[in-house]
Amino acid sequence: MKFFTIMFLFLGLVSVSISYADDKALVDKYSKECEKGNADSCFELGVIYDMGDGVPVDYKQSFKLYKKACDGGNYSGCYNLGVMYMDGEGVPVDYKKASELYDKVCDGGVVEGCSNLGIMYLDGRGVAVDYKKAFKLYDKACTGGSANGCYNLGLMYYNSDGVPVDYKKASKFYNKACDGGHAEGCHNLGLMYYDGDGVPVDYKKASELFNKACAGGHVAGCYNLGLMYYNSDGVPVDYKKAMELFDKVCDGSDADGCYSLGYMYYNGEGVPVDYKKASVLFNQACDGGNTDSCTVLGYMYYNGEGVRVDKRKASELYKKASDGGNYSDCYNLGVM
Repeated sequence: MKFFTIMFLFLGLVSVSISYADDKALVDKYSKECEKGNADSCFELGVIYDMGDGVPVDYKQSFKLYKKACDGGNYSGCYNLGVMYMDGEGVPVDYKKASELYDKVCDGGVVEGCSNLGIMYLDGRGVAVDYKKAFKLYDKACTGGSANGCYNLGLMYYNSDGVPVDYKKASKFYNKACDGGHAEGCHNLGLMYYDGDGVPVDYKKASELFNKACAGGHVAGCYNLGLMYYNSDGVPVDYKKAMELFDKVCDGSDADGCYSLGYMYYNGEGVPVDYKKASVLFNQACDGGNTDSCTVLGYMYYNGEGVRVDKRKASELYKKASDGGNYSDCYNLGVM
């Protein structure tokens, strides 16, 4: 079974919008106040249209309202306007305008704007690539309480983006991000405790961090925690918990989770052997890009395990696995 799926991804740009209850009276109230020039009410109304609370989702309308709020001095409106320019919601993508808005709100104390502007300097979107500038912006965001900023600082130290590799500092900033509720920060810190990068190897601590990441909706955290229960790394062997976690990951359309769950059904680990169930899961994983699943499914079609014997199908699956990098399947194809 495959082990850890390492995910070091940059933070997606997330709006700080607040969701409101479905309340027509509230919509009417904010509409009237916005028309009178109340920037805060324009922002609140923009959030309602952005989220679809009591009204149909309308990005064009929310864009207009955020712009009116921003023009009236509401920095949250400017921030959300930047997010819309970044994502192309209600308006064509315009990285330059997004960067200008993030710069404005960063100077105005909205730390998430600093973090997002840092991403743009790191990637060269709307601005010239500048790792030094990105680092300063992330540091400003982290110091101001942004878990996203702390996480991105950790990434820079881990990946040596503009700074020397420093796993100890990376673990420090991942820890700050995790404490701030950043699920991927918890996951990455868990990987460091598992591998002993910048911190002593501590499987128990790693399992706790993966659990925290999983609870925060991070799929790789759930998968890695499942592997720890399967392999008895820092926790007692518990096939039932491992299966529950792999099932959760598979439901989240992660191919590795489907493969691992299929593997347990195939070998009868924690459940009776069920080739039919395993074949369904291997097929799902294979379609999702897990080449090991294509190999095993090919073997099942070749031998008629849980499916009818179909050597043509088996050869197709071996080829798919081989094309995906499983070179042992070249041998299987050669034999056929």
